[in-house]
Amino acid sequence: MLYAMKNTSIKSVMLGWMKTKLANTRNYFACYLPPDTGFLSQFILKLIFSGIKIPDEKTALHKSTDDPRILIFVNKYKSYFEFFFYHTRYRYAGLPYPSIGFDYKIFFWQPAIRFFKIIFSHIHHFFKHLTLPNAYKSGYIHEKLLEGDSALLSLMEKKGFYRRFIKEKPDPLHYLIEMQKTIDRPIVFVPQIILYSRAPQTTQLSLADMLMGTIENPGRTRRLFNLLKNPKKIFIETCDPITLTEFINRPDIRELSSRNQAVMLRRHMVTLINRHRQSITGPVLKSRLEIREELLTNPALQKTIAEYAEQQNLSIYEAQGQAADFLDEIASNYNLKTIRFLDVALRWMFKHIFDGMVIDQDGLDRLKQVSRKGPLILAPCHKSHLDYLILPYVFFNNNMPCPLIAAGKNLSFWPLGPIFRGGGAFFLRRSFKGEILYPKIFDAYLQKILDEGFHVKFFIEGGRSRTGKVLMPKIGFLSLLVEAYLKNNWDDMYFAPIYVGYDRVLEEKAYIHELEGGKKTPENLINVIRARKFLKRKYGKIYVNFHEPLSLKAYLSQTHLSITDLPKPQQKDIYQNFGEKILSSINRSAVVTPHAIIAAVILNGAPKRFYYKQVMDHAETYLTYLVSQDINLADTLVMDRTSAFNLVLEAFAQNKEIEKSASEFSLSTQANPLFKINESKRPTLDYYKNSGVTFFIPAAFTAMAILKTDAFQFSGGDLHASYKFLKELFKNEFVFDPEQPVDFAVRKTLKAFITDAIIMPHPTLPDTYNLTSNGYRKLNMFAAFLTPYFESYWVVLNFFMKYTRKPVSETRNYLRKIQALGSRMYKRKEIERIEALSRINYQNAVTFFTTHGIIEPENSKEQIDFYVDTFQRYRRYLPQ
Repeated sequence: MLYAMKNTSIKSVMLGWMKTKLANTRNYFACYLPPDTGFLSQFILKLIFSGIKIPDEKTALHKSTDDPRILIFVNKYKSYFEFFFYHTRYRYAGLPYPSIGFDYKIFFWQPAIRFFKIIFSHIHHFFKHLTLPNAYKSGYIHEKLLEGDSALLSLMEKKGFYRRFIKEKPDPLHYLIEMQKTIDRPIVFVPQIILYSRAPQTTQLSLADMLMGTIENPGRTRRLFNLLKNPKKIFIETCDPITLTEFINRPDIRELSSRNQAVMLRRHMVTLINRHRQSITGPVLKSRLEIREELLTNPALQKTIAEYAEQQNLSIYEAQGQAADFLDEIASNYNLKTIRFLDVALRWMFKHIFDGMVIDQDGLDRLKQVSRKGPLILAPCHKSHLDYLILPYVFFNNNMPCPLIAAGKNLSFWPLGPIFRGGGAFFLRRSFKGEILYPKIFDAYLQKILDEGFHVKFFIEGGRSRTGKVLMPKIGFLSLLVEAYLKNNWDDMYFAPIYVGYDRVLEEKAYIHELEGGKKTPENLINVIRARKFLKRKYGKIYVNFHEPLSLKAYLSQTHLSITDLPKPQQKDIYQNFGEKILSSINRSAVVTPHAIIAAVILNGAPKRFYYKQVMDHAETYLTYLVSQDINLADTLVMDRTSAFNLVLEAFAQNKEIEKSASEFSLSTQANPLFKINESKRPTLDYYKNSGVTFFIPAAFTAMAILKTDAFQFSGGDLHASYKFLKELFKNEFVFDPEQPVDFAVRKTLKAFITDAIIMPHPTLPDTYNLTSNGYRKLNMFAAFLTPYFESYWVVLNFFMKYTRKPVSETRNYLRKIQALGSRMYKRKEIERIEALSRINYQNAVTFFTTHGIIEPENSKEQIDFYVDTFQRYRRYLPQ
């Protein structure tokens, strides 16, 4: 009895003493780390994490004092390293930071006084209740979160399942769901990823992976090694935030119990983090041999090979040998070491031959987000061989995986072919005609790489544009992609129209040579060696813009048709329309450079000699129109247009496209030197004019329609017929937005003309306009964009009239004969512009006339007479 009383007395004394030391507050838990942990610990933590940079976009996490959100940071694997990083670096960056760690126990980094208070509070609680205190049941976490503290929650830990489902320990997600149902303030989860490397995961574990943890979930030793070796390579990514009320009120979640809602939420966030990580590192990387083995042993492909063997009277082994050879010819050999080598080489090259790269970062961020939703297809325009390298370079340097690139087989030559394969290129033949097994193997490979999660890049124009404009879409590869989507269970497939442009392209001389009828230079090692001369010149800037990605699912749903049930011609129409939609989106993302504007001014002006002030005046007219249409302008035009134009004139003079008068050119406003066009260089200037011509075509059509009215007063409705005719006539030259009607385009252009005082609306008559005294001159400046095309088509029309009686397709070397006729007409002054002697323009004109009734010229006199009369009327109003 006395012993029991003595023990009770000792216990009471200890409880009283601890109560005094705890200052009547017993809620001290190791899951909470205060902001002030002491000078020494703060110094050490700050020193450890100082090398890791926090990206600027983390500023989106800023909370104002009246922000009601309760922020819960989320990571995939439990990691004290990550908790201390977020707590330290985010706090010093002025961002919300986690001070609570769900199921974390932090002792040794606590301030000394708080450390002892935690110990005393736990002893006090144990003496009183014979159990240790619980931060969940005591309401401590609930109270701290309502006070404005943030927390870190880890989705996976070694004994997480055991704790939640066997020991019935509290599940933080279940706790937060129950809490959310009792409060009005929103709980928001912000998933975080710390990446120690951009290298993708592989299917085989290395010795380092087994000893020190994987790249995705490194152990302490590997983290410390990466931190000491190169902390700048460690970077942070934030996934899209999840508002808890929105998630639990989803139709598929609402009726579940709180525990099942927690299970679904955990699964959703793990998937979100995995997809975000894959959007940076790329899919799990398999070797080329592994891909080959999986593909060739696929039951569906084995059946195809067996059917082919039977049709061709081959043994199954011979057929499989052919299939393996085809796959070796096609397949990429994606290799991170090769990509890093190319990155270093390109960085050096771009520094020496370009003045910089202007990248649409907002568009790139949109692309990164979309890439987490389904297969991403990159569809850039194609102006140069450098296009193959630009996007992988941009992606690699912006924490995105390099895409696999569809390249022509002509680029597989040694030694660049193996390097390109290592960088992600896979090769295809220009035509599948006559092949039976090859298309099946290629189709299977394409589906395989999309299934693996690779982004795929292809050039929808097929080949490089020799004219500076975007070309009409080639739908062969596009149809394979659409068919792959229809065969698989992907929720969607996204196409990203991308504009890649240059102030000057490396291949400009080769392009002009081909346009004038010369042969294309083949790709081989000798020509690669000769290309070193390009390193001796500067080519201005590179521009990369990203249009909003297009959803294939949304596009197909708009057609209200089942594409698989349609006959082939109708399927082709759908592919063609979608291809034009992609190209018109590329056009809308294009950048107009000072080179394009000055080239247009020089070529569209009537005289062969011009003064500096005249150039500046005309350039201002074009620039005013572009601004009114909200067109993307090169940064040099935005910052200082006069200096940009001066530099272009100097460059054109240096390259002999124009000749400058003997008087010195000065930036002084008093200087007004005289320039002369070098006639033989007009095709080069035409290439740069064409890089921005698509934006001027609506104005050119409208101006031509106004001039054709031959009156100083006209109505908007009077212009529609001419606009429609011109749009149909030049449909093979320019890609038009298939969803934009003619009346809208006319109204929009007339509004721009009113802004520039080219026309004035009639004060009383609706939809009626008067041409101003200065407007006629400016209309001629816009209509002049059409002059070389009318002249090219006039040459072809003359060929139909005078030089052929049978169908063009049956006329031997008809393009060469048209070129010869064009040269004679140019010498006889029947046409004025040497840039009209374009092989591509001639081909487009032949396509137009043969699809509009002039198939056999001898039997198409009525159609020929119609176009002759129409062309003569239009040419009468064209500026000469």
